[in-house]
Amino acid sequence: MLAKTISIGQLAARTGLAVSAIRYYETQGLVCPERNAGGQRRFLRSDIRRLSFVQIAQQFGFSIGQIRETFEALPDGRTPTKADWTKISRSFREELDERIETLTNLRDKLDGCIGCGCLSLRSCALYNQQDRAGKLGTGPRYLLGDTP
Repeated sequence: MLAKTISIGQLAARTGLAVSAIRYYETQGLVCPERNAGGQRRFLRSDIRRLSFVQIAQQFGFSIGQIRETFEALPDGRTPTKADWTKISRSFREELDERIETLTNLRDKLDGCIGCGCLSLRSCALYNQQDRAGKLGTGPRYLLGDTP
């Protein structure tokens, strides 16, 4: 029979994370180990799944804060169930779709005017007549999705 809890070393081996990374995630509230009588951290086996999710979410560009909020929304801080994962993935998918659309737009407009308001290229007189981009705010307005 498998033990209910595992050591930080076992968790590191199962997740591929350094022990220091696991301790960091603990300080961020992403895992909450118990302590045994000797003061050693003891993690639930389900923390393997939690930390695996953290790694995947970070690869997709989600911040520790966003991941923490996702976990905090779960009742009693429990590990997500299959239904929870479905709901979480749906919300992450929406954000990823928005990012993909933004990146596609950026890629498609990259070789044209970025709408920075510099008016230093000949084509700026066509794309940014009378510095319309400057009226939208500072920075690369067109690539940020603003339109004149």
